[in-house]
Amino acid sequence: MSQPLSGRLALVTGASRGIGRAVALELARQGAHVIALARTQGALEQLDDEIRALGQEATLVPCDIKDYEALDRLGGAIFQRWGKLDIFVGNAGVLGPITPLAHLDPKQWDDVMAVNVTANWRLLRSLDALLRASDAGRVVLMSSGAGHKAQFSPYWGAYAASKAAVDALVRTYAAETANTSAVRVMAVNPGPLRTRMRAAAMPGEDPMTLKKPEDIAPGIAELCAPAWTQTGKLYDFPQDRVLSFQGPA
Repeated sequence: MSQPLSGRLALVTGASRGIGRAVALELARQGAHVIALARTQGALEQLDDEIRALGQEATLVPCDIKDYEALDRLGGAIFQRWGKLDIFVGNAGVLGPITPLAHLDPKQWDDVMAVNVTANWRLLRSLDALLRASDAGRVVLMSSGAGHKAQFSPYWGAYAASKAAVDALVRTYAAETANTSAVRVMAVNPGPLRTRMRAAAMPGEDPMTLKKPEDIAPGIAELCAPAWTQTGKLYDFPQDRVLSFQGPA
């Protein structure tokens, strides 16, 4: 198998399960050294075993994504060891309660925003110079149709608002880096996949009717490759298309 990411350094958050785990394995399969960040040490060690079985190596970072000081230190640690970062896949996320906005507890709202939005911003802040130091820095953040579809669903307010904010992060960082660096930034709408988050959101759904996280991983890896040139756009996995964000000029 060809290894288009050979020699590339990739950070993946939420790497212990679901989409993050599948992406970490795919990036390793394509030759990248993966820095895998997640809370669960045991699951990270299992991932490490699988990456080693592919003939690749990983660096494990057991860390709560809401430990912002640790995220700040991570940029410095990567700089000291490697001096750059080629790929950042911001995958860690939480669903939060599916409930009317007026019924949300402030702590629940804050938790969704902390994981889905603030952590990604803190990492962009921590990793910015490292991504710009790469000859082809690539950023992929996980979006959702909940945050940008034309007709919003009731009761998904916290999650939808957080993913709309992620889209704004992608578009803003893409605009800031487009003409001053080789960094390219994309959002991804995974659609319905066979994950724990989907099962929590749709408990009556038959998971065997859904695609698996492993199905989307090659598409995300393509966005991480030096050959990828588009920025500030959305890769919609259900349609397998790159879409431009629409809105008034």
